[in-house]
Amino acid sequence: MKTTRPNTAESDNRSQKTGRKAAREALIPSMGFKPFATITGLVVLLDQATKLLVLAKMPLYHSIPVIEGFFNLTHIRNPGGAFGFMAAGSQGVRNLLFVGVSIVAMGLIVYFYRSTPKTYPYLASALSLIFGGAVGNLIDRLRFGEVVDFLDVYVGAYHWPAFNVADSAITVGITIFIAHLVLGKMPE
Repeated sequence: MKTTRPNTAESDNRSQKTGRKAAREALIPSMGFKPFATITGLVVLLDQATKLLVLAKMPLYHSIPVIEGFFNLTHIRNPGGAFGFMAAGSQGVRNLLFVGVSIVAMGLIVYFYRSTPKTYPYLASALSLIFGGAVGNLIDRLRFGEVVDFLDVYVGAYHWPAFNVADSAITVGITIFIAHLVLGKMPE
């Protein structure tokens, strides 16, 4: 019986193809476009739907106690950034700055998402949450020149700044991102 040795050129070619395929798969975002769009879309939809309810059902500055002494629904408008940053500044400059920063940040998030290997699904999900939150608040800035906030957490007289669903998504996403940084779990 005659044994045949595999053609080394064919064998090398196959291993090169396998190596290229592995390298290409490592570059594919961990979740692809559909999950990114789904997470982003759900955040934006939930954010805008809750803000629509607040705008339709609650007068400005009206509060509804949910957990006495801890949590209220309170209709607030935030013309500034996080924690009211720049709230007292010129509206035109403030809006230009916040819209510009939002667009740059969203571009960076898309870049990082596309660079995230598929072995980092939590990091990719975190970036999707941050992106969705940024879109939700950007919609408010473009529509009203300020952001609608309504979640009011407090203990006694000490209130955390009011926030919304978009802010929550950004906070959860950034927390996951920081956990990856601190734990050394960032892709190379």
